Amino acid sequence: MAAVVAATALKGRGARNARVLRGILSGATANKASQNRSRALQSHSSPECKEEPEPLSPELEYIPRKRGKNPMKAVGLAWYSLYTRTRLGYLFYRQQLRRARNRYPKGHSRTQPRLFNGVKVLPIPVLSDNYSYLIIDTQARLAVAVDPSDPQAVQASIEKEGVNLVAILCTHKHWDHSGGNRDLSRRHQDCRVYGSPQDSIPYLTHPLCHQDVVSVGRLQIRALATPGHTQGHLVYLLDGEPYEGPSCLFSGDLLFLSGCGRTFEGTAETMLSSLDTVLGLGDDTLLWPGHEYAEENLGFAGVVEPENLARERKMQWVQRQRMERKSTCPSTLGEERSYNPFLRTHCLVLQEALGPSPGPTGDDGCSRAQLLERLRQLKDLHKSK
Repeated sequence: MAAVVAATALKGRGARNARVLRGILSGATANKASQNRSRALQSHSSPECKEEPEPLSPELEYIPRKRGKNPMKAVGLAWYSLYTRTRLGYLFYRQQLRRARNRYPKGHSRTQPRLFNGVKVLPIPVLSDNYSYLIIDTQARLAVAVDPSDPQAVQASIEKEGVNLVAILCTHKHWDHSGGNRDLSRRHQDCRVYGSPQDSIPYLTHPLCHQDVVSVGRLQIRALATPGHTQGHLVYLLDGEPYEGPSCLFSGDLLFLSGCGRTFEGTAETMLSSLDTVLGLGDDTLLWPGHEYAEENLGFAGVVEPENLARERKMQWVQRQRMERKSTCPSTLGEERSYNPFLRTHCLVLQEALGPSPGPTGDDGCSRAQLLERLRQLKDLHKSK
């Protein structure tokens, strides 16, 4: 319901937008009332469309898609602790893995590898909307896996490519990113498992710190500390210079196409600092995220910044891709700067629309962090059509 209210009201500009968005934020704690309004809206729908709200603005058109349960959706502190610190989380992951394999025997999306000068990046669709990746030195036939949550799918790609897996790069501890570490490291005896020692990575063998470099053949991959989603979250930057191509950022749950991850183990200031780390990279850097969230994220971006033409063009392209179940990866950081609201907290249009508290804005870290926190609250309320 919040998305409907916002989409309708945001046809206006300036102060009116700010009032509407503040109203949404103030209603975040009124969950019961919001649920009642949603039920009332559904009760007036036709039988064929009983789950759909009244029509949204063109910026919020979606391609309907059923999604698997996300263990981090509307998560509470108690459940998050159980998911990350007890065997219950692992059992839940195994259940999700079985269901996803049955539902998507060939993966949730159709992906295309990117081949550069002797380097290949292969996205592997896993679970209901995750991506794992193989980074391959095609001359040495050596491979690095990023977040191999489904060891069966990753192993099938390794065998198809005819490569030797020598390293696993884990962005963070959540099972939908680290669940395949055990099986793959046991199967490939020389395989090293990299990640942050702060993040309880399963079967970690080689701890990494900020700016550490992993070298595999001609692959030079730098770890960047980006805490916020988890305390030890890392992203991995494949240097493009050795193969004379674009650099590639494997962002885990820090950054998605037009979105960012939830702040489970940090503050808005922490997450802002991590996003600024990414903003310091070049515009031609390819973004390879951990999830296929493009449709929903671009829809939300249309709520908070409805007149952004770059977002509208990207949404049209994403809709065409998803109609054919094609992956939307990768985008570029240059593109993300133009429409991703979580990378645009310095922009006056968002500052005016979200109405930060009185005080300096622009480059002021606290006020930008406040804006980021408000954006995250709105995103958690936002629901796709």
